Amino acid sequence: MKEKALETKNLDLYYGEAQALDCVNIKIPKHKVTALIGPSGCGKSTLLRCFNRMNDLIPGCSMKGSILYHGREIAGRSTDVVDLRKKIGMVFQQPNPFPKSIFENVVYGPRVHGIKDRKMLDAIAENSLKGAALWDEVKNRLHEPARGLSGGQQQRLCIARTLSVDPDIILMDEPCSALDPIATARIENLITELKEEYTVVIVTHNMQQAARISDYTGFMYMGRLIEFDTTSVIFERPNEELTENYITGRFG
Repeated sequence: MKEKALETKNLDLYYGEAQALDCVNIKIPKHKVTALIGPSGCGKSTLLRCFNRMNDLIPGCSMKGSILYHGREIAGRSTDVVDLRKKIGMVFQQPNPFPKSIFENVVYGPRVHGIKDRKMLDAIAENSLKGAALWDEVKNRLHEPARGLSGGQQQRLCIARTLSVDPDIILMDEPCSALDPIATARIENLITELKEEYTVVIVTHNMQQAARISDYTGFMYMGRLIEFDTTSVIFERPNEELTENYITGRFG
Protein backbone atom coordinates (compact mmCIF):
# COMPACT_ATOMS: atom_id res chain seq x y z
CA MET A 1 0.00 0.00 0.00
CA LYS A 2 1.12 3.54 -0.75
CA GLU A 3 1.33 6.27 1.89
CA LYS A 4 -1.69 6.36 4.22
CA ALA A 5 -3.97 9.39 4.13
CA LEU A 6 -6.30 8.18 6.90
CA GLU A 7 -6.17 5.40 9.46
CA THR A 8 -8.43 4.20 12.25
CA LYS A 9 -7.29 2.11 15.21
CA ASN A 10 -9.78 0.13 17.30
CA LEU A 11 -12.54 2.60 16.42
CA ASP A 12 -15.84 2.14 18.25
CA LEU A 13 -18.81 4.44 17.82
CA TYR A 14 -22.12 4.56 19.68
CA TYR A 15 -25.42 6.30 19.08
CA GLY A 16 -26.58 6.41 22.66
CA GLU A 17 -26.41 2.79 23.82
CA ALA A 18 -26.44 1.34 20.31
CA GLN A 19 -23.02 0.41 18.91
CA ALA A 20 -22.65 1.40 15.25
CA LEU A 21 -18.94 0.68 14.74
CA ASP A 22 -17.08 -2.19 16.40
CA CYS A 23 -13.27 -2.07 16.59
CA VAL A 24 -12.71 -0.82 13.04
CA ASN A 25 -9.11 -0.79 11.84
CA ILE A 26 -8.58 0.55 8.32
CA LYS A 27 -5.80 2.27 6.38
CA ILE A 28 -6.93 4.55 3.53
CA PRO A 29 -4.17 4.99 0.91
CA LYS A 30 -3.30 8.40 -0.47
CA HIS A 31 -4.33 9.31 -4.04
CA LYS A 32 -6.46 6.23 -4.48
CA VAL A 33 -10.21 5.60 -4.61
CA THR A 34 -11.38 3.51 -1.65
CA ALA A 35 -14.92 2.11 -1.69
CA LEU A 36 -16.88 1.04 1.38
CA ILE A 37 -19.55 -1.57 0.62
CA GLY A 38 -21.98 -3.64 2.65
CA PRO A 39 -25.70 -4.00 3.41
CA SER A 40 -27.81 -1.11 4.66
CA GLY A 41 -27.12 -0.23 8.28
CA CYS A 42 -23.69 -1.89 8.35
CA GLY A 43 -21.82 1.29 9.35
CA LYS A 44 -20.44 2.48 6.00
CA SER A 45 -21.73 6.04 6.20
CA THR A 46 -21.02 6.22 9.92
CA LEU A 47 -17.38 5.34 9.27
CA LEU A 48 -17.21 7.87 6.44
CA ARG A 49 -18.52 10.64 8.71
CA CYS A 50 -15.87 9.79 11.31
CA PHE A 51 -13.14 10.92 8.94
CA ASN A 52 -14.21 14.57 9.12
CA ARG A 53 -15.97 14.42 12.48
CA MET A 54 -19.47 14.93 11.04
CA ASN A 55 -20.80 12.50 13.65
CA ASP A 56 -20.03 15.16 16.25
CA LEU A 57 -23.21 16.89 15.11
CA ILE A 58 -25.40 13.95 16.13
CA PRO A 59 -26.75 14.16 19.72
CA GLY A 60 -25.74 11.24 21.91
CA CYS A 61 -22.93 10.11 19.62
CA SER A 62 -19.74 8.96 21.34
CA MET A 63 -16.52 7.48 20.03
CA LYS A 64 -13.59 5.47 21.31
CA GLY A 65 -10.34 4.68 19.56
CA SER A 66 -8.09 6.61 17.23
CA ILE A 67 -8.44 8.37 13.87
CA LEU A 68 -5.22 9.50 12.21
CA TYR A 69 -5.01 11.99 9.35
CA HIS A 70 -1.52 11.75 7.83
CA GLY A 71 -0.41 10.35 11.17
CA ARG A 72 -1.98 13.11 13.28
CA GLU A 73 -4.72 12.26 15.79
CA ILE A 74 -8.00 14.00 14.93
CA ALA A 75 -10.39 12.26 17.33
CA GLY A 76 -9.56 14.47 20.33
CA ARG A 77 -11.04 17.74 21.54
CA SER A 78 -7.99 19.72 20.46
CA THR A 79 -8.79 19.22 16.77
CA ASP A 80 -10.03 22.31 14.91
CA VAL A 81 -12.99 20.67 13.16
CA VAL A 82 -13.55 23.68 10.86
CA ASP A 83 -10.04 23.33 9.50
CA LEU A 84 -10.40 19.54 9.40
CA ARG A 85 -13.55 19.77 7.26
CA LYS A 86 -11.75 22.17 4.94
CA LYS A 87 -9.07 19.53 4.29
CA ILE A 88 -11.48 16.58 4.31
CA GLY A 89 -14.51 17.64 2.29
CA MET A 90 -17.76 15.77 1.80
CA VAL A 91 -20.23 15.21 -1.03
CA PHE A 92 -23.62 13.90 0.05
CA GLN A 93 -26.16 11.48 -1.38
CA GLN A 94 -28.57 14.14 -2.61
CA PRO A 95 -27.17 17.17 -4.47
CA ASN A 96 -27.56 20.09 -2.09
CA PRO A 97 -26.74 23.37 -3.87
CA PHE A 98 -27.38 26.55 -1.92
CA PRO A 99 -30.24 28.80 -3.11
CA LYS A 100 -27.67 31.04 -4.78
CA SER A 101 -26.10 31.40 -8.21
CA ILE A 102 -23.72 28.82 -9.63
CA PHE A 103 -20.82 31.20 -9.00
CA GLU A 104 -21.83 31.98 -5.43
CA ASN A 105 -22.16 28.28 -4.65
CA VAL A 106 -18.58 27.61 -5.70
CA VAL A 107 -16.99 30.60 -3.95
CA TYR A 108 -19.03 30.27 -0.76
CA GLY A 109 -16.28 28.34 1.07
CA PRO A 110 -13.41 30.62 0.00
CA ARG A 111 -15.46 33.66 1.09
CA VAL A 112 -16.09 32.07 4.51
CA HIS A 113 -12.34 31.52 4.82
CA GLY A 114 -11.64 35.20 4.16
CA ILE A 115 -10.95 35.48 0.43
CA LYS A 116 -12.55 38.67 -0.91
CA ASP A 117 -10.49 39.55 -3.99
CA ARG A 118 -12.77 39.23 -7.03
CA LYS A 119 -10.04 38.11 -9.43
CA MET A 120 -8.99 35.41 -7.01
CA LEU A 121 -12.59 34.28 -6.55
CA ASP A 122 -13.09 34.21 -10.33
CA ALA A 123 -10.00 32.02 -10.70
CA ILE A 124 -11.12 29.69 -7.91
CA ALA A 125 -14.57 29.33 -9.48
CA GLU A 126 -13.15 28.53 -12.91
CA ASN A 127 -10.54 26.09 -11.62
CA SER A 128 -13.02 24.32 -9.33
CA LEU A 129 -15.65 23.98 -12.03
CA LYS A 130 -13.01 22.67 -14.44
CA GLY A 131 -11.89 20.22 -11.77
CA ALA A 132 -15.49 19.02 -11.47
CA ALA A 133 -15.83 18.72 -15.28
CA LEU A 134 -18.60 21.32 -15.29
CA TRP A 135 -16.98 24.52 -16.56
CA ASP A 136 -17.80 24.10 -20.25
CA GLU A 137 -21.47 23.53 -19.43
CA VAL A 138 -21.96 26.54 -17.14
CA LYS A 139 -19.29 29.13 -18.02
CA ASN A 140 -21.87 31.34 -19.75
CA ARG A 141 -24.47 31.06 -16.99
CA LEU A 142 -22.48 31.46 -13.79
CA HIS A 143 -24.94 33.95 -12.33
CA GLU A 144 -28.03 31.84 -12.94
CA PRO A 145 -29.60 29.91 -10.03
CA ALA A 146 -27.75 26.70 -9.21
CA ARG A 147 -31.02 24.87 -8.68
CA GLY A 148 -31.78 25.31 -12.37
CA LEU A 149 -29.10 22.74 -13.18
CA SER A 150 -29.89 19.08 -13.79
CA GLY A 151 -29.40 16.61 -10.95
CA GLY A 152 -26.07 15.39 -12.34
CA GLN A 153 -24.87 18.94 -12.88
CA GLN A 154 -25.92 19.87 -9.34
CA GLN A 155 -23.86 16.98 -7.96
CA ARG A 156 -20.82 18.07 -9.96
CA LEU A 157 -21.42 21.61 -8.69
CA CYS A 158 -21.31 20.25 -5.13
CA ILE A 159 -18.02 18.56 -5.99
CA ALA A 160 -16.73 21.89 -7.37
CA ARG A 161 -17.82 23.56 -4.12
CA THR A 162 -15.79 20.97 -2.21
CA LEU A 163 -12.75 21.53 -4.45
CA SER A 164 -12.91 25.32 -4.01
CA VAL A 165 -11.38 25.23 -0.52
CA ASP A 166 -8.41 23.14 -1.66
CA PRO A 167 -9.13 19.88 0.17
CA ASP A 168 -6.80 16.93 0.53
CA ILE A 169 -9.44 14.20 0.83
CA ILE A 170 -12.94 13.97 -0.66
CA LEU A 171 -15.56 11.83 1.06
CA MET A 172 -18.55 10.77 -1.04
CA ASP A 173 -21.66 9.23 0.48
CA GLU A 174 -23.64 7.48 -2.28
CA PRO A 175 -22.99 10.39 -4.70
CA CYS A 176 -24.76 8.71 -7.63
CA SER A 177 -27.79 7.17 -5.94
CA ALA A 178 -30.14 9.97 -7.07
CA LEU A 179 -28.75 10.18 -10.62
CA ASP A 180 -29.62 8.58 -13.94
CA PRO A 181 -27.11 6.25 -15.68
CA ILE A 182 -25.65 8.99 -17.92
CA ALA A 183 -25.05 11.37 -15.00
CA THR A 184 -23.69 8.46 -12.95
CA ALA A 185 -21.15 7.65 -15.67
CA ARG A 186 -19.98 11.28 -15.68
CA ILE A 187 -19.52 11.28 -11.92
CA GLU A 188 -17.66 7.95 -12.06
CA ASN A 189 -15.32 9.28 -14.77
CA LEU A 190 -14.75 12.38 -12.66
CA ILE A 191 -13.90 10.31 -9.57
CA THR A 192 -11.21 8.40 -11.46
CA GLU A 193 -9.72 11.74 -12.56
CA LEU A 194 -9.88 13.27 -9.08
CA LYS A 195 -7.60 10.64 -7.54
CA GLU A 196 -4.68 12.15 -9.45
CA GLU A 197 -4.80 15.07 -7.02
CA TYR A 198 -7.00 13.91 -4.16
CA THR A 199 -7.69 10.91 -1.97
CA VAL A 200 -11.28 9.73 -2.52
CA VAL A 201 -13.37 7.58 -0.17
CA ILE A 202 -16.79 6.56 -1.47
CA VAL A 203 -19.69 4.74 0.15
CA THR A 204 -21.78 2.86 -2.38
CA HIS A 205 -24.50 0.21 -2.46
CA ASN A 206 -23.65 -0.39 -6.10
CA MET A 207 -21.07 -3.18 -6.18
CA GLN A 208 -20.56 -2.77 -9.93
CA GLN A 209 -19.69 0.85 -9.30
CA ALA A 210 -17.19 -0.10 -6.61
CA ALA A 211 -15.61 -2.64 -8.97
CA ARG A 212 -15.40 -0.07 -11.78
CA ILE A 213 -13.89 2.91 -10.02
CA SER A 214 -12.15 1.90 -6.79
CA ASP A 215 -8.60 0.77 -6.16
CA TYR A 216 -9.33 -0.58 -2.67
CA THR A 217 -12.56 -1.89 -1.17
CA GLY A 218 -13.68 -2.46 2.40
CA PHE A 219 -16.62 -4.76 3.13
CA MET A 220 -18.57 -3.93 6.29
CA TYR A 221 -21.17 -5.95 8.15
CA MET A 222 -22.95 -5.13 11.43
CA GLY A 223 -20.52 -2.35 12.32
CA ARG A 224 -17.40 -4.39 11.68
CA LEU A 225 -14.89 -4.15 8.85
CA ILE A 226 -14.93 -7.75 7.67
CA GLU A 227 -12.29 -7.43 4.96
CA PHE A 228 -10.19 -4.72 3.32
CA ASP A 229 -7.94 -5.24 0.31
CA THR A 230 -7.41 -4.23 -3.28
CA THR A 231 -10.67 -4.20 -5.19
CA SER A 232 -9.54 -7.06 -7.41
CA VAL A 233 -8.96 -9.30 -4.38
CA ILE A 234 -12.29 -8.39 -2.75
CA PHE A 235 -14.29 -9.11 -5.89
CA GLU A 236 -12.34 -12.02 -7.34
CA ARG A 237 -10.80 -13.95 -4.45
CA PRO A 238 -12.00 -12.66 -1.05
CA ASN A 239 -10.54 -14.26 2.05
CA GLU A 240 -13.70 -14.15 4.17
CA GLU A 241 -16.81 -16.22 3.56
CA LEU A 242 -19.03 -13.30 4.59
CA THR A 243 -17.44 -11.15 1.89
CA GLU A 244 -17.91 -13.82 -0.75
CA ASN A 245 -21.53 -14.33 0.25
CA TYR A 246 -22.24 -10.61 -0.10
CA ILE A 247 -20.37 -10.23 -3.40
CA THR A 248 -22.19 -13.23 -4.90
CA GLY A 249 -25.59 -12.06 -3.70
CA ARG A 250 -26.22 -14.77 -1.14
CA PHE A 251 -27.29 -12.18 1.42
CA GLY A 252 -27.75 -8.43 1.72
